[in-house]
Amino acid sequence: MAKNILVCDDAAFMRMMIKDILTKNGYNVVGEAENGAKAVEKYNETKPDLVLMDITMPEMDGIQALKKIKETDAGALVIMCSAMGQQAMVIESIQSGAKDFIVKPFQADRVLEAVKKVVG
Repeated sequence: MAKNILVCDDAAFMRMMIKDILTKNGYNVVGEAENGAKAVEKYNETKPDLVLMDITMPEMDGIQALKKIKETDAGALVIMCSAMGQQAMVIESIQSGAKDFIVKPFQADRVLEAVKKVVG
C-alpha cells in the first residue's frame, strides 16, 4: 500500500519537485501546504503517514508546525527540509521530534532514502 505524504514548503516549485520525486516512486502525496499554519491544518485533515516539512516558512515556521503536530499526534512522522544547514536548527528539529533532516538543494535519492528510512 502506498504511503500518504504531506508536503510543506513555501516555494511552489519545491513542493512540485518533491511531489514529482515521491509520486514517481510510488508514494501518494495527500496534500501540500505553503506555511506552517496550513501544514498543521492539512495534517489534521489528511492524517498522512509522513510529513516533509520546510523549516523556513511564513506565518509559522516548520519547527513550530512540527511541535503543534506532535502535540495533537505524538506518533507523527516528520522529516525536516531546509536550505540552511544550520546546526542549531537541525538539533532543535530532532529534539522536537523530527525523524530525519534533508538539506536543500536535495538529490532525489537522498529524499527517497530518508522517506524509506522513516516509513519504509
